[in-house]
Amino acid sequence: MRHSIDPKIDCVFKALLGADSNRRLLIHFLNAVLGAALPGPIRQVSILNPYNEREFLDDKLSIVDVKARDDAGQIYQVEIQLLSYAQLPARILYAWADLYSAQLGSGQDYAALRPTYAIWLLAENLLHDDPAYAHSYRLRDENGRILLEHGGIWLLELNKFVAERVETEQQRWLKFFTEGQRLDQTQLPTWMQTDEMRQAMDTLNTFSEKERAYHAYQARQNYLREQRCIQRELEGRQMEAERLRAEAERLQMEAERLQTETERLQMETEQLQTESATLRTEKDALLTEKDVLRTQTETLRTEKGTLLTENEALQAEAETLRIESARERAAREAAVQEKEAALAELARLRALLRDS
Repeated sequence: MRHSIDPKIDCVFKALLGADSNRRLLIHFLNAVLGAALPGPIRQVSILNPYNEREFLDDKLSIVDVKARDDAGQIYQVEIQLLSYAQLPARILYAWADLYSAQLGSGQDYAALRPTYAIWLLAENLLHDDPAYAHSYRLRDENGRILLEHGGIWLLELNKFVAERVETEQQRWLKFFTEGQRLDQTQLPTWMQTDEMRQAMDTLNTFSEKERAYHAYQARQNYLREQRCIQRELEGRQMEAERLRAEAERLQMEAERLQTETERLQMETEQLQTESATLRTEKDALLTEKDVLRTQTETLRTEKGTLLTENEALQAEAETLRIESARERAAREAAVQEKEAALAELARLRALLRDS
């Protein structure tokens, strides 16, 4: 093999599973991935949009998924997705619903619907909070009961797939898609030693050795590289726009918060001004009352001085009265003594008179 070929590039992927010459590979891949979900192994399929080498040279917008129908009428879609983005789950679901509903033509009823199976190989992680690489989505209720056995969606995240030993055919295919670009056609590892894997390597070898096919591969690779750059640039711009939108919302919320805070501070200021005016009025009233009390105190102090002076005068007068009273008492006592002496003398004289 002269050139290294990545089986995940869409034109190679479709040549692997969507070419009529590789129909056996598609049947093997579908059985490997869907396994027990099928009512029975797939024996035969018709590819609804077969691979055409020229479309990848002449039409960069060519349809690169693989659509097929088996002999029971069941429909299959297989697609490789190199980029993961926020709207990818909606796109996956829409593609399945569109394929499922497109079965009904004019005048057909729901009995004509057949199970539809969508398989997506994802080169980048989509479910970041789940370490498992394989996921299946079907119409079930909360108890796991299936509403209708009409297929579903299978997601295979290649970045999460790690297997040293191949134990199932599904793992064999996933290992091929993750490591196929590094394989040497002349020295294939043991896990590639099957008819299907050798046929897959022959397809990669065709892209490597045929000039036209390799140019188609390079053209698709360059186109997809440009699309990835554009996608990432758009995502970067979208993230920046979302960041700016979030920043604008944050600033708006901050402005509203500041407005609310300003209004609250204004109300508090008005309340404080009202309280200040009230306190000022109360202060003036208290100062007036203080002046009144000071005047009353001075009056009382003057009255007290007057009363003290009067009290001292009364005390002096009382002392004078006590002295005069003591003098009068002494004079009365002296008068009484004189009177008693006179009476005694009178009694003595009366006695003398009686005796003579």
